Amino acid sequence: MLTLRDPSQGNGGRTVHSIERVEGPNLVLRLIRPDDAEYLHALRINPLYNAHLSAVNGTADDQRRWIEAYRVREAAGLEYYYVIERRDGTRCGVVRLYGIVDDHFNWGSWILDHHKPPKAALESAVLSLASGFSLPGKIRAFIDVRRANTHAQSFYRRFGMTEIHADSHNIYFTYDRATFERDQARHLSVLTGDQT
Repeated sequence: MLTLRDPSQGNGGRTVHSIERVEGPNLVLRLIRPDDAEYLHALRINPLYNAHLSAVNGTADDQRRWIEAYRVREAAGLEYYYVIERRDGTRCGVVRLYGIVDDHFNWGSWILDHHKPPKAALESAVLSLASGFSLPGKIRAFIDVRRANTHAQSFYRRFGMTEIHADSHNIYFTYDRATFERDQARHLSVLTGDQT
């Protein structure tokens, strides 16, 4: 079990009880369901959000079938796709842990929409990475980002991710559990406003 500590709560804090639901100060991550297909499809085809994603073909029904097939990978512990929600239940994005093998996982498919609250990028990254690092033996996350996505690159560097490789299309980062654990209290203090 992984504990996310809010510095103002001393030794208390929020606890991630399961991979299925991760709660933070302002956001909740829950595993995607087939009834999220229209939302996910709308995000992926929206030009405001898809400029740096792989192309999407098909319909919301095709997306539903993809989610149903994904649930098999989820049940096997190979992938976890989260819907990001505000505390009032309003969906505001998605993020995915995939390629889960050996001592690592891949982190990506991250989209935040116009319903996101302030600091949603930081909080959704902290919560989803906490979920990945709570998996047995996982000590490293791998992240790739399109070269043209300079906004995400800047965020990853500020967050503490390390660039390890680049090619003509992507830049590749790694992020270690030790760095996450070291920086966790600082990230949570930003989210809770307790920056003493």
